[in-house]
Amino acid sequence: MNIVFLFSDEHAGAVMGNSGHPVVQTPHLDRLAEQSYTFDNAYCNYPICTPSRLSMLTGRYPHQIEAWDLGAIADRQYPTWGDYLTEADYETVLCGRTHFNGTDRLLGFSHRLLDDLPRWRHTTGRPPRRTSDARRGSNSHVAECGPGDHEHTRYDQNVTDLAVDFLREKSASPDDKPFLLYCGFMHPHFPLIAPPEFYALYDPDALELPATWNEPLESQHPIIQHHRWAWRNDIPPPEATVRCALASYYALVSSLDAQVGRILQAIDISPLAEDTVVIYTSDHGEMAGHHGIWQKQCFYEPAVKVPLILRLPSGETRRVAQNVSLVDVLPTLLEIADLETPSDLSGNSLLEIAQHEANEVTRTVFSEYHHMGMLNAGFMLKDGDYKLCHYVGSEPQLFNVATDPLEDNDLASKPEYAAKRSEMEVALRAIVNPDLEDTRAKENQRMRRSK
Repeated sequence: MNIVFLFSDEHAGAVMGNSGHPVVQTPHLDRLAEQSYTFDNAYCNYPICTPSRLSMLTGRYPHQIEAWDLGAIADRQYPTWGDYLTEADYETVLCGRTHFNGTDRLLGFSHRLLDDLPRWRHTTGRPPRRTSDARRGSNSHVAECGPGDHEHTRYDQNVTDLAVDFLREKSASPDDKPFLLYCGFMHPHFPLIAPPEFYALYDPDALELPATWNEPLESQHPIIQHHRWAWRNDIPPPEATVRCALASYYALVSSLDAQVGRILQAIDISPLAEDTVVIYTSDHGEMAGHHGIWQKQCFYEPAVKVPLILRLPSGETRRVAQNVSLVDVLPTLLEIADLETPSDLSGNSLLEIAQHEANEVTRTVFSEYHHMGMLNAGFMLKDGDYKLCHYVGSEPQLFNVATDPLEDNDLASKPEYAAKRSEMEVALRAIVNPDLEDTRAKENQRMRRSK
């Protein structure tokens, strides 16, 4: 069975037509979802690029593989998708955005059709500054927005061109060796410079802004206050800028959708449709103004919830409400490839979850953060509809995202939720020792800074 994995950067799970978004136009992803298992509660395991990607590729939580931050270099003692499937005689191919650091540009895959953009290739693992004065240089991640040409757009078009050529070649000259094709896109990652034809789909003045786009800093949890300050989100931009930025983000999602559509067409009009699994997801979300935040780096739903779609050649479809996360992708690939899943992986096969959801107890999913903007480690546990955000050295947050989807009502200090909070703290500590991993992360980052 062939596998085509489509991976975007910074696509929030709710920003898609199939997710119920009233404005965003994603016809190709919507059609894919209608033909697929669609996971409505899918989460990343770290709301920033490199740790999320390394965690997904190894099927292990970031702290287990010491992928502490954006400067992480993969520890090759932990096998990746490429290692497992290459050993199973798959042709394993990378095409596009991976955000790998270090000199190893394959991490077990057989070859690349296209590497990351040069400015994203870092040979050394640079640790972040996590001091109280560490701060992003500007708020360009929101202020730099509007229609225009950008290298990310051209890069994504190149990714798609190469992927389509690869698929056409495989269709024209089939062989007995299956393939895994990983296609990594830059969109809709900032800067929010969107192709004009897609920006034209959205009138900034007509968009409904997030209810909390200008939420007062002083009314928020202390961890969120510092997060906003560190990432230059403490002072909301003018409303006109927010509207332009939101239109640009939606446009980048639509631009991405068009590239996904080209790859789906190459599969669907060829014999590959009969024996190719397609998976689409993203490495994390984008706050897009919710709670006054742009980018990610926190545990609110827009930052950690991602789209996750899995299409089988058999055409089985289902909307899956069960909590899942990106560490579930590797066990899924191993099942597709008829390989045994190591018992020490952190996730489970999405196929198994989807096909046995009615008989399965509620799953918990886990995420963590050890980067700039949080002076101490942060950890998230979602159990059913409840989400616990545990912050080392600070009070937690607790939300019921079913009754409070905007996460405006923190339940952590309410006496009637004390038992739930305690239960979730125990469940979190069954996965991780927060204080220990905070210490390990800081020591690792200190040592890398001293080199």
